[in-house]
Amino acid sequence: MFPVKQKSAGSVSLPAPVGGWNARDSLGDMPVTDAVYLTNWFPATTELQLRSGYTKWATGLPAEVDTLMNYESGTTGKLLAISNGGVYDVTSQGAVGSALLSGLGNSRWQYCNITTSGGSFLYMANGVSTPYVYNGSTWTSITGSSTPAITGVTTTTLNNPIVFKSRVFFTQTDTLKVWYLPVLSIGGAAKSLDLSSFAYKGGKIIQHATWTIDAGYGVDDYYVAYTSKGQVIVYKGSDPDTDFALAGVWDLGTPVGTRCLYKYGGDLLVLGKDGITPLASELQSSRLDPRVAITDKIQWAVSEAITNYGDQFGWQMLFYPQENQLWLNVPNPIQITQFAMNSITTNWCNYTGWNAYCWELFNDQPYFGGSNYVGRAWYTNADNGSNITGVALQAFSAFGSPGELKRFTMAKPIFRTSGNPSIYTNINVDFNLSTPTTILNYTPTSTGTW
Repeated sequence: MFPVKQKSAGSVSLPAPVGGWNARDSLGDMPVTDAVYLTNWFPATTELQLRSGYTKWATGLPAEVDTLMNYESGTTGKLLAISNGGVYDVTSQGAVGSALLSGLGNSRWQYCNITTSGGSFLYMANGVSTPYVYNGSTWTSITGSSTPAITGVTTTTLNNPIVFKSRVFFTQTDTLKVWYLPVLSIGGAAKSLDLSSFAYKGGKIIQHATWTIDAGYGVDDYYVAYTSKGQVIVYKGSDPDTDFALAGVWDLGTPVGTRCLYKYGGDLLVLGKDGITPLASELQSSRLDPRVAITDKIQWAVSEAITNYGDQFGWQMLFYPQENQLWLNVPNPIQITQFAMNSITTNWCNYTGWNAYCWELFNDQPYFGGSNYVGRAWYTNADNGSNITGVALQAFSAFGSPGELKRFTMAKPIFRTSGNPSIYTNINVDFNLSTPTTILNYTPTSTGTW
């Protein structure tokens, strides 16, 4: 007769889930460094960090802010907000003054900055109203007879101004046409580039942008147009009048939102129904390979959000280099959220509490348009005076012995804080996804440093 071997107690140390939010793998197959959900906790390289908060930077705006614009003149910068069809100066903190410009067709505009021999200008258009040019003090409505003027096209149909090869390019509303101005000009005779013969699926141009790539003989800028049918049309060349040549046409996922292209370093991020993909990787791979999407690890959550809210206004990407974060604004009408990626590790989390309709970097700091205010994000340790609540569930683990029953008697979570937060904690077993409801009592202690 052999004695029954008694199970012995042991301890296991778990690292922080710096692998980030995993909305792709099954609950039983996640690495222990991942998290089933990770809200308002940012997965830094060595630890989780509770996200910073926001403050209401500019108040007293008449409605929700749908557009933020950064005017740059080289010596002067201004942050401008569009709310209820009016443009407001929100550069300084506090209550806004009267509108700088009013009577706009709507508050959803696109813009670019261009500097010519005549000065530095902000160009804005929305495809409904006449475009406007701002020189830092004066607004000019651009028509066929204004000074300056754009001739050859009805200016109210122009949208999405960008600068490519020192020219201002526009898309034309509900068409596959692009219009461009003379070099280093904010007016003049516009010429068109018709892409309908290459966009064989039809549709219209949703957005266009400049794409910087290494073509094997040096870095060059390519022109990219993204259509409503998910086709990307790429041109190379420096002068559309003489040497523009088609580089290719690719079928990708249909775009999500009107702000679906974003300059990210030398690449171009594409926001489509397949998630966020770098254009260079997308064009070199099959669309059937999801690994090219930087949202691959949270693709189920992205797909679900696009299915439910893809037709809502507010989808936008923003890179915050100071904190190495890329944000995707998700306009859930119940609770606007941001999917946030660590640009060093490409690991994800999500943020709640920032009810943002649009985003802009100003002086390298992130600002968002809210309801009747402009918020400055990542600025304080509270959300406009309210507590920030972070929730995390680390991936489940068999602790090296799958199939064996285990009993947990003690846990010691480790936090590093300079405050006195309320901490709720629990040990979830059997793939229970509920959040803890019991507060952890503890006494902060001072420690020495080497």
